[in-house]
Amino acid sequence: MKNDAAIPLAAGAARVQTRTRWTILAMLFAITTINYADRATISIAGPEIKKELGLSAVQMGFIFSAFAWSYVVAQLPGGWLLDRFGSKITYFFSIFLWSAFTLFTGAAGFFAGGAAVAALFTLRMLVGAAEAPSFPGNSRIASAWFPTHERGLAAAVFNSAQYFATVLFAPIMGWLVHSYGWHCVFYVMGGLGIVMAFVWLKTIHGPKDHPGINADELRYIQEGGALVDLESGNRSEQATAVNTFACIRELLSNRMLLGVYVGQYCITTLTYFFLTWFPVYLVQERHMTILKAGFVASLPAIAGFLGGIFGGWLSDRLAKAGYSLSVSRKVPIVFGMLMSMSMIACNYLQADTLVVAVMSLAFFGKGVGALGWAVVSDTSPKEAGGLSGALFNTFGNTAGITTPIVIGYIVEATGSFAGALVFVGANAALAIACYLFVVGDIKRVKLVSSLNQ
Repeated sequence: MKNDAAIPLAAGAARVQTRTRWTILAMLFAITTINYADRATISIAGPEIKKELGLSAVQMGFIFSAFAWSYVVAQLPGGWLLDRFGSKITYFFSIFLWSAFTLFTGAAGFFAGGAAVAALFTLRMLVGAAEAPSFPGNSRIASAWFPTHERGLAAAVFNSAQYFATVLFAPIMGWLVHSYGWHCVFYVMGGLGIVMAFVWLKTIHGPKDHPGINADELRYIQEGGALVDLESGNRSEQATAVNTFACIRELLSNRMLLGVYVGQYCITTLTYFFLTWFPVYLVQERHMTILKAGFVASLPAIAGFLGGIFGGWLSDRLAKAGYSLSVSRKVPIVFGMLMSMSMIACNYLQADTLVVAVMSLAFFGKGVGALGWAVVSDTSPKEAGGLSGALFNTFGNTAGITTPIVIGYIVEATGSFAGALVFVGANAALAIACYLFVVGDIKRVKLVSSLNQ
């Protein structure tokens, strides 16, 4: 690490604090954008895959679900790897492997029938497992690089990449499928990810090891609450100092963390409604054409991106104004989830324009309230930030399995999406209840019973 504290300044010269942490955040944003774009490759290529390989809707359903199952199951192992080996190297292999598996998916077209289904299902499971360390890794890096009063915006920026990925890459991938076939989208996105893995390796360092940071910035982030030693030192000793299974039990027995975890499940239910059933709702319930529904479905993504940035800014603004961490994090979450509950009003609206406006407001609110990763960065014990982030992500992405199924049963039983919108809105209300009545004061957890003596 460069230590310019020892370099004498010329008379009258002013020391300028570097802003290396924002370069780190830009890298997190870029990698998370590719992460979500690779998740979306199968949905963009899906219609052509189904047509070319002659797959049934049930077969495609299994292929679509493969990612979420392995992603959830691999969260805790991924968190353990982050704590054991650090974010830089673990995340590098994560990016490289998920990109390689994405690239290999393009070759699944050489198979037919059941073999094609098995190949696609297996490769999507491998992509999901490989991506597992990504968001807990983002959280660890944010904890190491950002002071508490900037962490809300940092988490909001990398979290908002999920919306930006849809806006940026969906048209590009659609063009690739249309012009060169469905295989091409996997080759291009997989190749791009492999290149970015090596860019990551060159760019990412811990605060104390980064060649571009000066002493003033290091002092600034450390005094502001950044865990600057998190990505430095002997991580093997840090990891073995914690009994993994006892740590998981201790984290789950902490009322504050459990409230945060359950709250994230509820918030992520909104995400998966928009990712899975929202276009179907527009076509089936609102009688829009597929072309119009495709355009309309992108509007909530844009609103969610803007809401995410606003929520992070608002949280940090409150922190800088002197409000407690609990207030500065909870106000945007509660405010955002209240806006998300507005989607229930669509059951009583007739005009498509109003429905689109309300749904965009609801997803804007979801973006505002999506501060869970900032809360994880604020609360995770320093010895087990990867495990805590993994538990958080496990709870959250379980909604990717349950939400499509529950809504499917509701629609099949009632023939309408009215109950589905109430179900999603109720999850927003439950998220509010978690943060107001379960979480309590937001503060960093100190492990007691799971530390090896």
